[in-house]
Amino acid sequence: MEKFMSPSFFKSENITEMYSDIITATLPKTRHKELPEPVNFTMHHKKETFQAGLVTCAYWKENGNETHWSVEGCTASFSNENYTVCSCTHLSTFALLLQTGEPEEDNSLLEMVDLFCMCVGLAFLALAILTFLLCTWNPKVNNTARLHLCICLFLGHLLFLVGVSRTENAVVCAVIAGLLHFIFLAGFVWMLLETVQLFLLVRSLTKVKVIQKEGLKTLYLLLIGYGAPMVVVGVSAAVFSGGYGSKDACWLKQEKNFRWSFIGPVAAILALNLVSFGVIIWSLQPTLANMKSNVSQSKDTRLIIFKIVAQFFVLGCAWILGFFQSSTLLKYLFIVLNSQQGTFIFIVHCLLNKEVRKEYRRWFSCLCRKEGPSGDSTTKDSVNDASQPTKDMDKADHHHR
Repeated sequence: MEKFMSPSFFKSENITEMYSDIITATLPKTRHKELPEPVNFTMHHKKETFQAGLVTCAYWKENGNETHWSVEGCTASFSNENYTVCSCTHLSTFALLLQTGEPEEDNSLLEMVDLFCMCVGLAFLALAILTFLLCTWNPKVNNTARLHLCICLFLGHLLFLVGVSRTENAVVCAVIAGLLHFIFLAGFVWMLLETVQLFLLVRSLTKVKVIQKEGLKTLYLLLIGYGAPMVVVGVSAAVFSGGYGSKDACWLKQEKNFRWSFIGPVAAILALNLVSFGVIIWSLQPTLANMKSNVSQSKDTRLIIFKIVAQFFVLGCAWILGFFQSSTLLKYLFIVLNSQQGTFIFIVHCLLNKEVRKEYRRWFSCLCRKEGPSGDSTTKDSVNDASQPTKDMDKADHHHR
């Protein structure tokens, strides 16, 4: 995961070098710059050994006093380790340019840490999903955003783990890349929806009231949570259908800045999350100031603050690291914080919920006992959400009033 979604995934310093001899093609007595049909020509690489990078067909463009290499009107229709076939709509002076990233380091230890962290995160995501599905929750509590966030993270990380390197079949690779694009975008949209719900409940210091029997709120959440990323992926595929899958990985190509169809929405959501959490902390100040006189309220306050800060990391704060240049420390932080989102969700919304812990103990006792009252296996306690808010937040709100 670090190789394709590390800080260098968002921002990298490209190294451009000449990858062929320079050739010039002209036609005598030709006035028109644009040819009626593209002309194809083959250019051999200077280096026999294959180098990972983006090979582009470029021409020398003169624009007044400015001259530079440009790829306008030229595309690479085929490329292998020995030569590249260029297709251009005009004649000029041409050359092949090779764009490569910074030299890769030996990341064997980093990859092992990445694999281990992703497996641990998947396990806790599975536990969180089972908890949200099997526990009986208060009917006023809407776990839709949190549940679907966990589902998207689980499916995205699992598909990334088993499918991102399946580059043998171009069609299968493109499908995997498209699914990853959709699932990860959906995960970020659900993160934003979770932030909105947290903002609303903290603003009123009460549970988010949802009329479950009408189902309108859940329906709207589902439409936004999956409709918005579907629109982004559909528009992206329509604009550049060949942007999914490459020879290196089943992910978005760098050509035509296609990766911005993912980076752009992610950056916007992260900015909104950051602003929202700042507003949340600011809006809590008057309430927290009134709680300092009581010791029990102070304890409740610390719990509330902890859950809000933990929620901030759960909702994509760690992805902000992706917009900075890579370093060894940032790489490890990026891997740990992002792969452990499921762990954070499980701790904050399951283990820190007294009713959920009580239900866990009941489940374990039922598993350990060979025989027991039939009512024990069918009766469930109504579980309140730990962050929307829990009994602790209700208690603090009661004292505040």
